[in-house]
Amino acid sequence: MAILLTRQHKVLVQGITGNQGRFHTKQMLEYGTPLVAGVSPGRGGTTVEGVPVFETVKEAVAATGADASIVFVPAPYARDAAFEALENGIRLLVLIPEHIPVLDTIDIVTRARELGVVVIGPNTFGLISPGEGTKMGIMPNHIYRPGPVGVVARSGTLSYEIAFQLTQAGLGQTTVVGMGGDPVVGQNFVSILEAFHRDPETRAVVLVGEIGGNAEEEAARYLAEFGKPVVAYLAGRAAPPGKRMGHAGAIIERGQGTLESKERALTAAGARVVTMPWQVAEAVREVLRG
Repeated sequence: MAILLTRQHKVLVQGITGNQGRFHTKQMLEYGTPLVAGVSPGRGGTTVEGVPVFETVKEAVAATGADASIVFVPAPYARDAAFEALENGIRLLVLIPEHIPVLDTIDIVTRARELGVVVIGPNTFGLISPGEGTKMGIMPNHIYRPGPVGVVARSGTLSYEIAFQLTQAGLGQTTVVGMGGDPVVGQNFVSILEAFHRDPETRAVVLVGEIGGNAEEEAARYLAEFGKPVVAYLAGRAAPPGKRMGHAGAIIERGQGTLESKERALTAAGARVVTMPWQVAEAVREVLRG
């Protein structure tokens, strides 16, 4: 099984005629994603990789029944694209762009919660469900295999490395979720862990965190009721306080969000914390053995 994204979804791509939209549409189709429509104002009536393009989300939803959207539009237009999706029947929204203004993201997330829409991102690699053979994101197709391990990550590239090592070790994945690297995102570790908790085929979870913010400490407080083994790797061991590392969410301020505080909280909650990414697969194998 999988969380959040299944083959029952009908996916559309907002910004499908741009370079990134075209490229990743092809990749998603090759992976098996049920991609039914694209949206690009001024390009309605054309196709991309055989996918029909519509002028608006409203038209696309009416014609195809799409209920999930992945957004590939420039950051200044992402709020408008997101609200167009939210107000026209989309119930799973993946926001790929980085540099979306924080106030825009707050507006998007607030409206999504009012409507009961799941938002992944922004500044995310998306999500992929190998067990379902479907993805909404920019991750490389070949590194994932179906299996019993859920993965939730703040870091994109690091999650690719860890997923590939899991696959090489014969440990496939149910779903891999990129929360997003911005200070405000649609999902947090707890909401994703709750979804993995409900999935009977997810037997263990890898949590890929990093310095900055308090998302990992919040996850640690939830682990007491999670009931499944968790392996955690946290990036940023060598980062100096006050220095932004990689993206807006990874910054230590006034002693908050340090690697030490996160590792301490997760370890106390029963997670298996490793110090190097290549240690994750063996740790997962061990916790699955019990």
